[in-house]
Amino acid sequence: MCGRYSLSKSKEELEERFKAEMLTDLKPRYNIAPTQLVPVITSQSPKGFSYFYWGITPEFGKNRPVAQKLINAKAETVNEKISFKTAFRQRRCIIPADGFYEWKRLGKKTSVPYRFTLREDELFSFAGIWEEYESANGETQHTFLILTTSPNSVVSEIHDRMPVILDRDAEKKWLDSYAAEEELLTMLKPYSADSMLGFTVSPLVNSVQNDSPAVIRKTSPMDQHGNYTLFG
Repeated sequence: MCGRYSLSKSKEELEERFKAEMLTDLKPRYNIAPTQLVPVITSQSPKGFSYFYWGITPEFGKNRPVAQKLINAKAETVNEKISFKTAFRQRRCIIPADGFYEWKRLGKKTSVPYRFTLREDELFSFAGIWEEYESANGETQHTFLILTTSPNSVVSEIHDRMPVILDRDAEKKWLDSYAAEEELLTMLKPYSADSMLGFTVSPLVNSVQNDSPAVIRKTSPMDQHGNYTLFG
C-alpha cells in the first residue's frame, strides 16, 4: 500500500513540471497522510491543479460507499471492482509527489520507515482515481485513491506493494478522457527500479503531526567515504 508521501517542491516547480496552473499558494509537505487536502490533476481539468481529499473521510455524508476507509486501489482489479470501475473509466487523476514512504517490520512492535524517490529527486506522479460525494451538511466533496501494483526490486525489499508511478508520456495518456481501457491497463505496472532509490528516514514520519524537512532526512549508515548506504 501507499499510506504516506511527500510533496516538498515549490509551486513554480510544480507548474513547470506538470504544465498546469496552481491558483493558490503551496506549502511544502513532507508527511502527507490520508484525509488531508492535497493537489491533484484530473482528466476533466488537465491544465490546472485541483485540491481533493486523500481517501474518504468519515464526515462525508450518511450514504458512504463500502470503500469509505480505503486510500488505495489495486491496479490489477481497478477495472473490475464495482467500487472503482466507473471512476477508472471516467474519473482519473494524477497525484504529484517527490517521494513516498513504507515501513519495514523488525519484529512485532518495531518498524523502520523508508523513503523512496526517483534518482534525481525530481517530481513524479501517482496514478489515481477520484470520486465526488455530498457531505452531511450538503457540500460537494472530492476524494481520490492511489493505485498500487506489485513492487519493483527496490521497493520489494521493504513492502509487497508500491504505488503506480507514471512517466510523462503515461501521465498524458492517463488524463486522456478518450484513452482505451486496454492501453490504460498496460501503464499500471511497477516503475523502473533503475530509476529509483530507497533509504531509511527519521521516525518523525510515524506521526502525522510532524511535517518538516527533518522528516525526509536520510538516516542510513554512511560508508567509509561518507556516502549514505542506499539501495536501488
